[in-house]
Amino acid sequence: MKGKESVCPMGGSSSRLFGTLAQPDPDPGENPDQERVESDPDQLLRECEEALQRRPARPHRDLVRPSGMVPCHHKLDPPIRIMQWNILAQALGEGKDGFIRCPLDALNWQERKYLILEEILTYRPDILCLQEVDHYYDTFQPIMASLGYQGSFMAKPWSPCLDVEQNNGPDGCALFYRRSRFSLQATAHLRLSAMMLPTNQVAIVQTLRCQGTGRRLCVAVTHLKARSGWERLRSAQGADLLQSLCSITSQSGGGEYEAAAGTVPLVVCGDFNAEPSEDVYRRFSSSALGLNSAYKLLSLDGQTEPAYTSWKIRPSGESCSTLDYIWYTRDALSVQCLLDIPTEEQIGPDRLPSYHYPSDHLSLLCDVSFREEPHRLM
Repeated sequence: MKGKESVCPMGGSSSRLFGTLAQPDPDPGENPDQERVESDPDQLLRECEEALQRRPARPHRDLVRPSGMVPCHHKLDPPIRIMQWNILAQALGEGKDGFIRCPLDALNWQERKYLILEEILTYRPDILCLQEVDHYYDTFQPIMASLGYQGSFMAKPWSPCLDVEQNNGPDGCALFYRRSRFSLQATAHLRLSAMMLPTNQVAIVQTLRCQGTGRRLCVAVTHLKARSGWERLRSAQGADLLQSLCSITSQSGGGEYEAAAGTVPLVVCGDFNAEPSEDVYRRFSSSALGLNSAYKLLSLDGQTEPAYTSWKIRPSGESCSTLDYIWYTRDALSVQCLLDIPTEEQIGPDRLPSYHYPSDHLSLLCDVSFREEPHRLM
């Protein structure tokens, strides 16, 4: 693992703000009551833009309202903005993944981290779910904490990052929520099993309570096994996660705003490494939890996933795939809008990652609202 000298200010000596924030967290236990440095997100965004002046702009993306959706605005219960993103582990991008059309300089962490943060700051989610995070303690945890978020991290037990010389530790999943919006009710760190055997894939599940309304929301982030040939393992991992989510969301203790059964509305974000044709996708779409995939709502019929969420060129060839999803409880939550998918022209002929986009996966983002429950309409 790298020593302390690898932890750099986000923009070098000229970046005073990031230099203060991006130091290792002395307490990885993440005490929510500890004193924090507070950052101005607008100032931080300007710093990102300044650091990225020599790079082309990220693709412009619009927030799109699903067809037939009637805007729903409640002063005490505004929509909840959720972002899902596999940000590409730094060690894998530089040392293992073989993006043959991406210049190594485009993957330089001293600029790429600004590009990642610029995307997050542009959309300012209330809940942020990330995969392939290998700079949690030295970068994302302190910076997101300064922006008002509480974070949780779970590393893969056998992270492939550790095989890369001068790595920054294992990669894993991270979940952040805005402290002004939610309080934490419960957390589960899961090591996913397949056929009763533990695997290298993990999930974080948190039950949150909305500060304004008292309603609860369960959020999960995961990253399933990669590569073709592992479809049955992914399916088994998905089945294991669904079983855990059924147990967690059905626990009693609901408030006055929840159904008598006590089932907590659920959002599951992840890089499933699976196209919609795979069994693990069918498991989620037909689960007793009543889940729907948010990004289907971008299509004209509301039933078709985007053509891609990841587009890369490796020595083995070009890969254009739909692998990333935001699932939500369709009877309890409604999707108000989604961030559209960049066009092939916007992505460019060298695909992803690139000088203008920091990962081989696109970020997904949607605003969700609680549906009015029958007993509240009477």
